[in-house]
Amino acid sequence: MDDIRLRISLPEQRLYLLEGGHRIAEYTVSTGINGPGERKDSGCTPRGLHQIRAKIGAGAPLNTVFVSRRPTGESYTPTLAAQYPQRDWILTRILWLGGLEPGRNRFGDRDTQRRYIYIHGCPDELPLGIPVSHGCIRMHNVSIAELFQRVRVKDKVLIEG
Repeated sequence: MDDIRLRISLPEQRLYLLEGGHRIAEYTVSTGINGPGERKDSGCTPRGLHQIRAKIGAGAPLNTVFVSRRPTGESYTPTLAAQYPQRDWILTRILWLGGLEPGRNRFGDRDTQRRYIYIHGCPDELPLGIPVSHGCIRMHNVSIAELFQRVRVKDKVLIEG
């Protein structure tokens, strides 16, 4: 599996950046609070082989707020968070994932891309290392900005758990 660029371990809550099968960087993440799973509306993080379908947010400042993959013009602050306590904050950069395994994470009610599963930035005060997301893979802002620069569209992503 030397063509895998990112490996995400759900039990470890870690994302590993790989080059030629060798780990060159690692990050603490937060995945779905409902654990692993592929079904639509489950709040679970899908497993299996994926690829990066789109990179969104190149050049945006850290803490740029995204809704429906578009910048809102807002910059995240604790004050803004207090105004919108129920928002699921998607910040800084988005790596939109698409499943590559028909019947597991592609097509039907198990389609990762149609579930809008991303690797994305989140408020830096939110905890990482424990599953608390709505199914996406959350990272702190500096980390997602760094990772974004090191990956390309169509890079393979393996989510294990």
